[in-house]
Amino acid sequence: MTALPRVLGSARTGGAPTATDRLLAVLAAFDHEHPALCLTDISRRAGLSLTTAHRLVGALTEWGALERDESGVYHVGLRLWEIAALAPRGLALRQIALPYLEDLYEATHENVQLAVRDGSDVVYIEWLSGRSAVGVHIRVGARWPLHATGVGLALLAHEDPGFQEEYCAGALASFTPYTITDPARLRRELAEVRRTGVAVSDRQVTEDALSVAAPVRTADGSVGAAVSIVVPHADAQVPVLAPAVRVAARGISRALGWQPERA
Repeated sequence: MTALPRVLGSARTGGAPTATDRLLAVLAAFDHEHPALCLTDISRRAGLSLTTAHRLVGALTEWGALERDESGVYHVGLRLWEIAALAPRGLALRQIALPYLEDLYEATHENVQLAVRDGSDVVYIEWLSGRSAVGVHIRVGARWPLHATGVGLALLAHEDPGFQEEYCAGALASFTPYTITDPARLRRELAEVRRTGVAVSDRQVTEDALSVAAPVRTADGSVGAAVSIVVPHADAQVPVLAPAVRVAARGISRALGWQPERA
């Protein structure tokens, strides 16, 4: 699910990319599949000339956003990690949720995830690997379309109706024969999530995995994250897993300040 980055802003404005666009394009050249890049690769992936890439990479390295190893290859620097740690939907949320995620893991010994929505995707901010050798290889920071994952369905089901309709009307990427690609079926799935309080994604990303997810509410009652368990499809017992996931989501919600008696 990794596309070659483009020079940000040029498509949006229709004009030449700005200095900020070029700087962001350099950072966007790095992803989970490309965590280490030489200058030539950065130039190519960012869509910049080698001279421009060299100048911007030098500035980012001096500031600490990038680091250069002994072989001349660049990596994301610790300065960006320090800044990212301030994000309320990133490490801050993870720290609050982690005790409940660990409890869920200890109760099930299955793969446990925590994710938030970013546009039309889910972004995973925590993953506890269980004993199940399912085919979904999630990393912290990975993203998937909302309709294809349990956490994504849990988040999408509680979004604004206008956003839901826009999403359902768009292209629904398919990963297996079981991926939901029919808008009418997706709408029915979202209604079922709201009715039951849990979302089930069955073999949508890989044909051996099933996930059960529940929404996490913030202090104002809105859904700001989702927690899930991922298990092998063949051994999945949704009626057993669903209550455990709900308890974890409710615990995180309370820790974030949600008070159900006020709902």
